[in-house]
Amino acid sequence: MKHLKSLFKEQYNPENFFLIAGPCVIEEEELLMEVAEKVSGICKRLSIPYVFKASYRKANRTSVHSFTGIGDVEGLELLQKVGKTFNVPVTSDIHSAAEAAMAAAYVDVLQIPAFLCRQTDILLAAAETGKVVNVKKGQFLSGESMKFAVEKIKGAGNEHIILTERGTTFGYQDLVVDYRNIPVMKHLGQPVVMDCTHSLQQPNQTSGVTGGNPQMISTIAKAAIATGADGLFIETHPEPSRAKSDGANMLRLDLLEELLEKLVELRKVAVKL
Repeated sequence: MKHLKSLFKEQYNPENFFLIAGPCVIEEEELLMEVAEKVSGICKRLSIPYVFKASYRKANRTSVHSFTGIGDVEGLELLQKVGKTFNVPVTSDIHSAAEAAMAAAYVDVLQIPAFLCRQTDILLAAAETGKVVNVKKGQFLSGESMKFAVEKIKGAGNEHIILTERGTTFGYQDLVVDYRNIPVMKHLGQPVVMDCTHSLQQPNQTSGVTGGNPQMISTIAKAAIATGADGLFIETHPEPSRAKSDGANMLRLDLLEELLEKLVELRKVAVKL
């Protein structure tokens, strides 16, 4: 857990969970600044260590017509600007080994998408940057199987690892969260995050747009805290219905503060159990 202290610096609070949050994809600077200002202010008040998240490129869209980004360098520069403006670490996902070094020049945490968590070349390239590497567990894997991703990253000389649970494929158009995966992955010696929004996706819709079940975000988050999650991942947007990616499962920005207040109180109880 030493890398969390290094990542969050003065924000670090080992008594609380940490939060990874932001809009799914970088749409424009105004949106990033609005979300970062709101969320960083809430987290500062509640003593929640905070990582700002937004994807500079969305490579895994269902439809070829879906929005993918404003440009790699342009998006990464905006992420870096958010980090400097609000003094918070920032993260984004990468989709190939070639992206690792490029993204690492701008962000503090490299996120490996769930579908790519077994791709050795991507894991090694991310590890070799020396950045914190957050690996999202594949929808097709058990928590136990994530030990191999950890071994690959450690084998490349990087001990700075986070593991994220994001649900398991259940049928063709739904996911289910197996909360046993949280303590199982914690036994691998890495901090474990619960992705409270992507775990509520309803993929493979015939419309070509992934569906979601955002009214269950609070339930997923509360259960994750109760079962020992070290961090939460929550994508949020002022107007999810107008978002250019994952609007169906993001939390509306004005609902985040009340939820986090409840989760902080729950955490105080959970750590005593």
